[in-house]
Amino acid sequence: MNNNIENLLQIMRSLRHPETGCPWDIKQTFASIAPYTIEEAYEVAEAIDQADLQALKGELGDLLFQVVFYAQMAAEQGAFEFNDVVEAISEKLTRRHPHVFTDALAGNEIELHRDWESHKVAEQREQYNNDTSILAGVPKAVPALKRAAKLDKRAASQGFDWGNAEGVLNKIAEEAAEVCEALEGDDPARIQEEYGDLLLAVTSLGRHLKADPEEALRQASNKFEARIRGMETLMQRGDNEWNSYDLDGLEALWEQAKSSEKER
Repeated sequence: MNNNIENLLQIMRSLRHPETGCPWDIKQTFASIAPYTIEEAYEVAEAIDQADLQALKGELGDLLFQVVFYAQMAAEQGAFEFNDVVEAISEKLTRRHPHVFTDALAGNEIELHRDWESHKVAEQREQYNNDTSILAGVPKAVPALKRAAKLDKRAASQGFDWGNAEGVLNKIAEEAAEVCEALEGDDPARIQEEYGDLLLAVTSLGRHLKADPEEALRQASNKFEARIRGMETLMQRGDNEWNSYDLDGLEALWEQAKSSEKER
């Protein structure tokens, strides 16, 4: 094994040593570490979003440490070790790429993607107690937007889909109209339900546009943040605060911030 990896594994073993290890690391469990893993994954995405390769190196290290942490806790229970994790992913990648590692002929990108999804669904049916649903294995613990995209993608892989983006846009208009109807009734539960249906349809549009909804929303949020901060900069120049403006004044500031953004 690579000396650097072995050194990292030894560090982890030392941190978890029941007598000489770190008290914080010793008391951790799979459940207590899981939120940190999610946080580290988002920090990796943020480094990529900022095109900061130096930061990405560090964040990938933090994410790798999470894997090592889980493997050490599993090894202590006699379940599996780090080498088993490496072996499992290596075997999976080889199995899912027969066009690379065997004599199987490679199709076009669409065919390859369909074959990948077929392999994935079959594996997950077996893993999840032979659940025969096409949705077997879609986790509930991922962010709601990402889960919606996964569910939509699975259903579409079996032909349950609009033919094109225009069909989804029509569905979005239909769902938006139902939100308006719900607002007339002033029923909070129905309003939330119809709003959820609208979000689901918008998520489906992302797949047709080949745009990842999670990434698209992150970029839009970053842009929104930058413009709000730009508005605050303009306020400070006039020695003003938010409550100094009515809505028209705030919208004028928004347009100024937007124009300044384009000039940079």
